[in-house]
Amino acid sequence: MGRTLFGSLPRWLKDPPPAFAFELSEAGIAWAEIARNPKITFVPLERGVISVSPLRDNILRPEALQTQVRTLAAADGRHRRRRAALILPDYSVRVTVLDFDSFPSDASERLSLIRFRLKRTVPFDIESAALSFQAQPDRSGSKRIDVAVALAPQEIVNRYESPFRAAGFHPGLVTTSLLAALELVPGEGVKVLAKKTGRILSLAVLVDGILKLARTIEMDEASLEEVAGHLFPTLAYVEDQLAARTDTIFICGFGVESEQTGGLLEAALGAPVRVLFSRWGQPGEFDSGLFGFLETLKDS
Repeated sequence: MGRTLFGSLPRWLKDPPPAFAFELSEAGIAWAEIARNPKITFVPLERGVISVSPLRDNILRPEALQTQVRTLAAADGRHRRRRAALILPDYSVRVTVLDFDSFPSDASERLSLIRFRLKRTVPFDIESAALSFQAQPDRSGSKRIDVAVALAPQEIVNRYESPFRAAGFHPGLVTTSLLAALELVPGEGVKVLAKKTGRILSLAVLVDGILKLARTIEMDEASLEEVAGHLFPTLAYVEDQLAARTDTIFICGFGVESEQTGGLLEAALGAPVRVLFSRWGQPGEFDSGLFGFLETLKDS
């Protein structure tokens, strides 16, 4: 997964931005043509076209997905592939953070070390998996390095890309909804993001913009009590492992009840809760990654 990007996209992206960006979920496709004032459009998918999983094929009805992709943005007749960013569902890709006392400078040594650390923790062949990583040096000057890693069976990634390639797109940038949405979280202090997409809850902890923890959980009921139940140990991790207190919990994907949900979570957890915001509009359940991606283009 060498095209997966972490942190601030413009920092790593040296080429011009892609012409299109697409975020996929079981519910549909959120997309935008990259322009000065991009407009996000959501196109629903029929039930059963995509079924998100970290272990098996996610695209159950490839013909239906391909047909829908072809209707999103008509080809311009120039017989060239249009560059696109592809934002995958969180539950289709495993994102984790590994800490190292020291990290080799050689890229192949880094990759071997990461595979060694993860080999016994993932239920698929890591040698053939799509894998990308981003080293996050400690800003205090310590040699300790947190490394954000994204990995998935290569076939899962290929199957998401396939209908876009068939429709004349070149998905040169591939990331996950959670990683892209992190661009909307303020960089200073200790922040927690709780992002709901259907039955999936994605959690992230950032300290001064450095990703310290990422979890993606398939919930049973997606109730407020269940969400709070997963946030409790996350806040405990911040206190016990990071010796810090959470400044703010940002929530996303709770719909029209977001403000009420935030108030209830704040009372239950004892930490300030705010609804995630974007200058392009209010990120929702199925497009927060796309909003985050657009945020990275503001100075491009």
